Amino acid sequence: MTEYEKAIVEADAKIAFPPEVVKLPLGLIVSQAGYKQLRVSESEKERFVTFYFNGQQEVAFEGEDRLIIPSPKVATYDLKPEMSAREMTEKLLQKLKESPDYKFVLLNFANPDMVAHTGNIGAAAMACEIVDDCLGKLSDWVLAYGGSMIITADHGNCEEMINNETGAIDTEHNKNPVPFIIISQKLAGKSVTLTAGILADVAPTVLKLMNIEAPSSMTGHNLLDSKFD
Repeated sequence: MTEYEKAIVEADAKIAFPPEVVKLPLGLIVSQAGYKQLRVSESEKERFVTFYFNGQQEVAFEGEDRLIIPSPKVATYDLKPEMSAREMTEKLLQKLKESPDYKFVLLNFANPDMVAHTGNIGAAAMACEIVDDCLGKLSDWVLAYGGSMIITADHGNCEEMINNETGAIDTEHNKNPVPFIIISQKLAGKSVTLTAGILADVAPTVLKLMNIEAPSSMTGHNLLDSKFD
């Protein structure tokens, strides 16, 4: 059905749903607008902020820089639930102070997912606490700078680590709705409840925050609607 490994293509099998190259991913729109952008991750999730985020394209767009921190070399990440989150946050803040002209920054925290995959609930809770602390430092900088920050995910994991039916440890992703939190001085004092959305709505909402018009090829919609005007 799908091209999940090269052997399928090499065997001349007919693929029902071949991988789609996104022609106008968010990063390219930001680049075409003439803005600099920064992608930040630890090595465990590097391809998610580069190749996949760029519409399955390896090459960085014009104005796109990358900050990749090595992930810790441990047998399983519950042995080091902080992973590289603190170092990643510190280096990002340092880079932003040195080069404050980045218009868009994409950062991936791997901890809540990777530590939850080990099934160690205590370590997963610690991972979430560490990421929460890092997000606090980043939001302080964003608010002081006058920018906006979105906290979201594409799937859940650490919030549900026990199977409700069997009581067994659950180490897999789940289908729970994920949070979509916007932090911005422009929303200060406003009571804003966002409508429920899907992954396709993230890019149009980001572009709205950046005052960039979303292309017609983006099928999602801006979750802020008129609330941000």
